[in-house]
Amino acid sequence: MKYKDLIEKMTLEEKASLMSGKDFWTTQNIDRLGISSMFLADGPHGIRKQAVASDKVGLNEGIPATCFPTAATVANSWNVELGEKIGEYLGEEAVAQKVNVLLGPGVNMKRNPLCGRNFEYFSEDPYLAGKMAAGYIRGVQSHGISACVKHFAVNNQEERRMAIDTIVDERTLREIYLTAFEIAVKEGKTKTVMTSYNKLNGTYTNENMHLMQDILRGEWDYGGVVVTDWGGSNDRVAGLLAGNELEMPTTAGETDQEIIQAIHNGKIKEEVLDESVDRLLELIFTTEEAYKKLHVEFDVERHHRVAQKAAEESIVLLKNEGNILPLKFGKKVAVIGDFAKDARYQGAGSSIVNPTILDHTLNCFEESGIISIGFESGFERYGKKNIEKINNACTLAEKADVVLLYIGLDEVTEAEGLDRQSMRIPENQIELLDALYKVNPNIVAILSCGSAVEMPWLDKVKGLLHGYLGGQAGARSILRVLSGDVNPSGKLAETYPLQYVDTPSLLHFSGKEVSVEYREGIFIGYRYYDTANIGVQFPFGFGLSYTTFEYSDIEVSKYGVTFKLTNAGRVAGMEIPQLYIGCKSNEIFRPNKELKGFTKIFINAGETKTVMIPFDEKTFRYFNVKTNKWEIEAAEYDIIIGASSADIRLTATMFVEGTGAPIPYDKHKLPSYYSGRVNDVGLEEFESLIGYKVPVPTWDRTQPLGYNDTIAQCQYAKGGFARLAYHAIVFAHRFFRKIGKRDTANLIMMSFYHMPFRGIARMTGGVVNMPMLDGILMIANGHFFKGLIHVLKERRKMLRNHNSVKPIGIGSRKKI
Repeated sequence: MKYKDLIEKMTLEEKASLMSGKDFWTTQNIDRLGISSMFLADGPHGIRKQAVASDKVGLNEGIPATCFPTAATVANSWNVELGEKIGEYLGEEAVAQKVNVLLGPGVNMKRNPLCGRNFEYFSEDPYLAGKMAAGYIRGVQSHGISACVKHFAVNNQEERRMAIDTIVDERTLREIYLTAFEIAVKEGKTKTVMTSYNKLNGTYTNENMHLMQDILRGEWDYGGVVVTDWGGSNDRVAGLLAGNELEMPTTAGETDQEIIQAIHNGKIKEEVLDESVDRLLELIFTTEEAYKKLHVEFDVERHHRVAQKAAEESIVLLKNEGNILPLKFGKKVAVIGDFAKDARYQGAGSSIVNPTILDHTLNCFEESGIISIGFESGFERYGKKNIEKINNACTLAEKADVVLLYIGLDEVTEAEGLDRQSMRIPENQIELLDALYKVNPNIVAILSCGSAVEMPWLDKVKGLLHGYLGGQAGARSILRVLSGDVNPSGKLAETYPLQYVDTPSLLHFSGKEVSVEYREGIFIGYRYYDTANIGVQFPFGFGLSYTTFEYSDIEVSKYGVTFKLTNAGRVAGMEIPQLYIGCKSNEIFRPNKELKGFTKIFINAGETKTVMIPFDEKTFRYFNVKTNKWEIEAAEYDIIIGASSADIRLTATMFVEGTGAPIPYDKHKLPSYYSGRVNDVGLEEFESLIGYKVPVPTWDRTQPLGYNDTIAQCQYAKGGFARLAYHAIVFAHRFFRKIGKRDTANLIMMSFYHMPFRGIARMTGGVVNMPMLDGILMIANGHFFKGLIHVLKERRKMLRNHNSVKPIGIGSRKKI
């Protein structure tokens, strides 16, 4: 251990105290030994360090910081170097705000388009997500502080995220849901990993020995710190045994005592605690070095320009009928849509950033050179129908050469803690589009949202520009693409299906009660659509340009693939060639092709460049569940270069020597997986894949409610008071939605309805402890007076104990 001498000077109580937070955002400190607190702040696309004290919980406004485009946006740039640059600027701002650990990036897979937090994740593809995340991490950590890759792992729904049990087979876990984390750990060298709330195959992720010890610590040789998501600790002792150093937020010393007791009774060896303390001390001491350097405030304007560059390179041109874009000089445009006035530029929840500057579309027209003849909002932002707004918009549209229609999803539709109800944009926006089309068919739609949407209205627009959530400079960036000052180069990092019913996880998203089964296996996103031959609206990797690119002269060696790329148009631009690999053997089921490399190239008009995309250790591998190792199948492989997963430009084949592993499957038992048509896999076939009987996915309503049951389950509680509380929560949610306070309604669902009972203790900073929670559960289970007396008794005991404890330094306590 690096800090053995220092650890030997600590009392057991001091060591245990370091394993959980001092308050909601800082870690414990021990003054007598020179151990300082760390500050952890949200920050996947901008620092959210709350302006209020760190002992205050909630989504309070942060100190102003640059709001960069979200991860879902920057992933469309396919530019790892750009991600690293964003990370560098995030790291600089974190140091300026004295943040030790920046809680991001998030690399969970986009298993289903309705996941409410998809705006915060990179892609449906683990290779792309991992490479982008590694860039972010290197950039952030170049300033000496720590990034924190999250949420480890298989956290792919928001509803019931703190209690859901994710059932997934080992191969799918490794190939799809862990590969991005593997790249983040091995290539990004992240100093911190955040565990997810959910269970994985029956065990909470931060207690899961297979995930935490076999894979993270063992196979990946990770030596950094693991922190829980806020309130994500279930059994503190089991978490520590699995290698989860830091529990956040504070539990006011309650779980410290659990650790101490476990050491006294031999459940944990003190050496295990010492190793965790050693890793945490390394994080504390290395990150605080960043603040010892002479430092000045960051350059707000320069950071804003970087945010603009990131947004420009991430915008995706999806349709350009008749080359309506870029807008011709002198064309008069009508600007319509509420999102033009108040841009939708970031997500909602823990990642909300208070921007230093915020560009507004209507203020940027003069410098863009685009001639605007006026603005009409056209629709109510949150879906309410308004015929007058539509009529006013149509009157304006009739006078214009081109209509710029700003549409998308509002802030409370895509939010942490909740999943979307459908893939459609609000009906009042579609009605506006229908009306505009009748008076002026020259419509360019500008779409603002962080996740895939259905587009049955696509034939009514001539141009479609997707800005995703472009951060504080997104509005100006979109105008620069519309005007032609910037040639769009973004490509989709996720597939856009024609309709939601086409998605492979349709029947098993989201898990509503006990568990969610990943019956589609490895076939998510383009892996499914390409293999099952399902048509899509826009394929993975798709994006148009104002120029054209030609591919030629492919050559393959054992080191990689080389080809020539020519800009055959009249405008300089950037292209993203993508390397896909397809195995020609059918002994082991696989997708038709999988992304295994990419690059982004700038090419002047008429210029030709030679491009090389190398192979790496992930190019031909698959995970073999018999050998429990990564293996290579001896076979012919298609080497595919595409402009998207569907736009294949060059192909070649090569034979690859294998590792000689046995075939892991009986194909007769897995017909859906061998065909790729996994949208309706039966229970028996899924159990053949995972190798055991799946748990019953529904609640046992005959049992008393326990720590890990949710407040929603009070609907069938034995206690009348609990049922009354449930109906009060449901009423409050409906009431706030009806009066337009949808953000409050969302908060009720996230913070109460889907919260497990243990969250009451884990998220209240010591206001409620576990013995008091026992009394609350007594009330819920029909013993009102007994439970109430227990709560009051334990409350008095807690206050008495608190008053009898005197802090020594700060962060450790001793009885007096």
